[in-house]
Amino acid sequence: MVTFIVSLVLLTVGFVFYGGMVERIFAPDDRKTPAIEINDGVDCVPMKTWKAFLVQLLNIAGTGPIFGALMGAVFGPVAFLWIVFGSILGGAVHDYMSGMISERNEGKSIAELSGIYLGTGAKYIMRVFSVVLLILCGTVFVTSPASLLASLTPEFFGVKFWTIVILVYYILATLLPIDKVIGRLYPIFGVILIVMAVGIVGGIVFSNGYSLPELQIANLNPKGLPVWPYMFVTIACGAISGFHATQSPMVAKCITTEKVGRKIFYGAMIAESVIALVWAAAGLAFYDGTVGLNDALKEFGQSGVVYNISTGLLGIGGGILAVVGVVVCPITSGDTAFRSARLILAEWSGLDQKSMKNRLIITLPLLGVGAVLTQLDFDVLWRYFSWSNQTLAMIALWVATSYLLKNAKNKIGSLVTALPATFMSAVSMTYILMADEGFKLGAGIAYPCGVVFAIGCFAFYLYRFGKAKN
Repeated sequence: MVTFIVSLVLLTVGFVFYGGMVERIFAPDDRKTPAIEINDGVDCVPMKTWKAFLVQLLNIAGTGPIFGALMGAVFGPVAFLWIVFGSILGGAVHDYMSGMISERNEGKSIAELSGIYLGTGAKYIMRVFSVVLLILCGTVFVTSPASLLASLTPEFFGVKFWTIVILVYYILATLLPIDKVIGRLYPIFGVILIVMAVGIVGGIVFSNGYSLPELQIANLNPKGLPVWPYMFVTIACGAISGFHATQSPMVAKCITTEKVGRKIFYGAMIAESVIALVWAAAGLAFYDGTVGLNDALKEFGQSGVVYNISTGLLGIGGGILAVVGVVVCPITSGDTAFRSARLILAEWSGLDQKSMKNRLIITLPLLGVGAVLTQLDFDVLWRYFSWSNQTLAMIALWVATSYLLKNAKNKIGSLVTALPATFMSAVSMTYILMADEGFKLGAGIAYPCGVVFAIGCFAFYLYRFGKAKN
């Protein structure tokens, strides 16, 4: 219990002080935002701060901070450290910079921002990389909620039925103006999400036989997987996630003043980390440690574990409410994943998105590909999504670093993005060299290569820093 409370306090303090420092480095001002200056009635639409916060939270809080946190908790309570410090020093900085830099560039996507700040070659690579990531993300966020809904409804309403229903909803959410579906539904979903998280914590605290785990600096993974780099990829959403760099520009198109950026972008990431903490702690408490949790994930899958924890802690009624909250999370990230993919492809093709016909031309093929990919194994999709997710985070942080070197009044402030970018460079390179879905190399090769790659990236940053200073 002490570890959980301290973690919540650290996240709050991080938002106030470290988030405040990051905001001062970026230096928001009174310029007109895309919501005011462009206001196209489709994607650039003014939105109240509280609503923009909830939209951002639900955009980024897919199954990642729930499924990812549960799978990451198999490494033990050491996962709490990554959730807390990864979010404060990396994830929240990443989200804030991605959103605010986009806002200063007419709401452009991370792909276009890569071209502006890293060069034309990076733009074309990121266009392809981002769209592939978003399709994978949208697909993952079809299959997982469909499985959960199937477990809550009669057998007639199986996974295939709910998959079709979710895909139809995705078509509407991707096509229609952001304030017509997303802007209206997300505040309601936000309340459900918050109630769900509070209910799970309350269930552990007030039920007999459960206790929130305390911190242990040890790797308790029953499979023997090393913490580095596997835990840092498994827990992406909830600590740091490149997917958020595709979502923040969407909300950047809707904020009415730069002064609310920290509340919306940095704040939503901190809130997502709280959700991740809740589920990591719940998994370890409910299954009495990493061995029980690992066995449960193997037997019931991620969706089954969520259902068991929810009903076990809160009973049938409370469990249904909790699972509804977990269903909402992925759906509200899946729809915006496809919407973000539409916007990137629109920038690429030059098709004006005020036209419904042009939106249909891009949207229907995207959802078609997603429908085909739902037939693949969820675990395979998740592994590829996880690595590409963290690689995108690395690139987005280097984009932000380049921006700060060019625009910040004090260039030393660029370290707030350069340091986590270097860290994620090591994570991304090491993982793809070691993982089964990568090159399957041993730690003796993967570890030094990851370190050398990260040092090379940081050395190039120092070179750019020297030139910027002069």
